[in-house]
Amino acid sequence: MNASDAHRAIEAVWRIESARLIAGLARIVGDIGRAEDLAQDALVAALERWPEQGVPDNPGAWLMTTAKNRAIDVLRKRALLDRKEIEIGHEIEALRASEPDLHDALDDDIGDDLLGLMFTACHPVLSTEARVALTLRLLGGLTTDEIARAFLVPAPTVAQRIVRAKKTLAEAKVPFEVPRGADRAERLSSVLEVIYLVFNEGYAATAGEDWTRPALCDDAIRLGRILAELASEEPEVHGLVALMEIQASRLRARTGPSGEPILLSDQNRARWDPLLIRRGLAALARAEELGGALGAYALQAAIAACHARARAPEQTDWRRIATLYGALARIAPSPVVELNRAVAVAMADGPESGLAIADALAGERVLQSYHLYPSVRGDLLEKLGRLDEARAEFERAAELTRNERERALLVKRAAACAARPAIA
Repeated sequence: MNASDAHRAIEAVWRIESARLIAGLARIVGDIGRAEDLAQDALVAALERWPEQGVPDNPGAWLMTTAKNRAIDVLRKRALLDRKEIEIGHEIEALRASEPDLHDALDDDIGDDLLGLMFTACHPVLSTEARVALTLRLLGGLTTDEIARAFLVPAPTVAQRIVRAKKTLAEAKVPFEVPRGADRAERLSSVLEVIYLVFNEGYAATAGEDWTRPALCDDAIRLGRILAELASEEPEVHGLVALMEIQASRLRARTGPSGEPILLSDQNRARWDPLLIRRGLAALARAEELGGALGAYALQAAIAACHARARAPEQTDWRRIATLYGALARIAPSPVVELNRAVAVAMADGPESGLAIADALAGERVLQSYHLYPSVRGDLLEKLGRLDEARAEFERAAELTRNERERALLVKRAAACAARPAIA
């Protein structure tokens, strides 16, 4: 095997095995930063040896064994440094005797390790940006450059976030563990938030030349599926997976041949991915089977399911969607949820009803710089024939958005309003 083939194989193996490797090591050494360093050491060893010796039959096991040995060396050195000289001999013997146990510990159920890694990387002590970067790095297997490209920020900025995040976790002495009791719900909420933030950035990019970044959606869905396997009794985990699967089913239909956005009502539903829809509906059913009131993610998944089940836009059950948004507003009230309810009410009861709800939100500070607020008002005003007002709203939305594709769409809609005669 030539060096190029070996490097491609190593990259593929690393994407698959890195999270498992880091998770197992973190439990043993008790520090995410040190665990990643040990895993990287194993990667360097592979880069040095595999091009000459060939890729092992079980490359993941080779990396794990190499990392185990390095972890044991680290623990041995740590013990030697922590003991007086007179105790060194006893400590070495104790470590030698414990080496089989250390190997066994690294081979314990990897599920708890991965779950622990998720909870640690998404710990509330970290900023949202740091949690996202660290999660994609440790669990998504993305490089610093890949994360930077995905979020359109400089690579050094991402690198600093990751370094500071690991330092913060170490200084705060955040334990590598799966939280129990009351703390678990809060921490799980943080994990779900991070995964959904990654997905949303892929589904509707906040800035840049591309309206969607499907690779980020794929990363988020993969993390969600892993979490659903590890926390199978948590309804909201299945709710989030359902929401992402169903939303992702539309990705191929959301853009045209040149990457231009295509609105939901104009999408070719034959291009929606039926496998993702089936998987999403199954995940939603699982969330419902687990009992209790549906959480915020499951309610949003139920809304997405209404669209997925409609073969044509006119078959969409907008009244049910409006009801679901009402339920969502009760458990997770926000102006953005209310704005979405305005759209659903407009589709169910007419644009005047929806506009009344939207207009009532005019004083909400969070919506002042939110481009979808004037975009929604523009759409409703256009349907009412108030074209001058609609044009002004689309122009304002175009000024607020940071996504070039979306800006072009909004400018086009404003121009269309200007070109049409007003309805008397």
